Amino acid sequence: MFTWMVFGFLIGLQHALEADHIVAVATLTSDTTGLRRIARHGAIWGVGHALTLGAFGGTVYVFKLAMTPQLENGLELVVGAMLALLGSRVIYRIWRDRVHFHVHRHTDGDAHFHAHSHAGDVTNHKKSKHAHVHTAHGWRRSLGVGMMHGLAGSAALVALTASMAETPILGFAFMALFGLGSILGMVAFSAAIAVPFTLTARSMTWVHRGLQLAAGLIAFGFGLHIVIEKATALAAGV
Repeated sequence: MFTWMVFGFLIGLQHALEADHIVAVATLTSDTTGLRRIARHGAIWGVGHALTLGAFGGTVYVFKLAMTPQLENGLELVVGAMLALLGSRVIYRIWRDRVHFHVHRHTDGDAHFHAHSHAGDVTNHKKSKHAHVHTAHGWRRSLGVGMMHGLAGSAALVALTASMAETPILGFAFMALFGLGSILGMVAFSAAIAVPFTLTARSMTWVHRGLQLAAGLIAFGFGLHIVIEKATALAAGV
């Protein structure tokens, strides 16, 4: 029994670090700084993932349902489109904010080289206020993305594994620990990426923008790849 529970938890940890998951969370947090804020996004993603995993996976488990390949491919296609949208949003935001680099001198005489944007400015560049701020995503986006990931493919797999348990209680305990493992796994990953995002935002803004752009491009490319792959499978009737 103990081994079964540990297995569920460890599989959840590993599942959180699948490519589409880490690409999504890295993109969601690309313009957020601070270990606590970024880790919070990872935790919220994990909660959303666990919610739909428990609801959908539990339904599949209780009623002995089967997910058709067409439905699975369709859900994963939606996930791919979501990733491409997240990536394109980051790329568009960088372009929209008119990010560029210059030496900026403060009133106390301190000068430093940094990137800044003029998002929303209607004045000439020379007259524009050279101030740069970092805004955080709302928690709803992280929750929604996590819920979509929990619905696409993994729920049926977890339900199938849980069905091998000796009793229904052990089956549900397996799913619960899988969900907990996925939450903690994503929190750990979020904490890891918080370091470069936060450090570069403070002293190397141009590197920070480069990391943001890289996250956006990877998410867009990976999402587009999933969309093409799953659309091809659906068209072939797989």
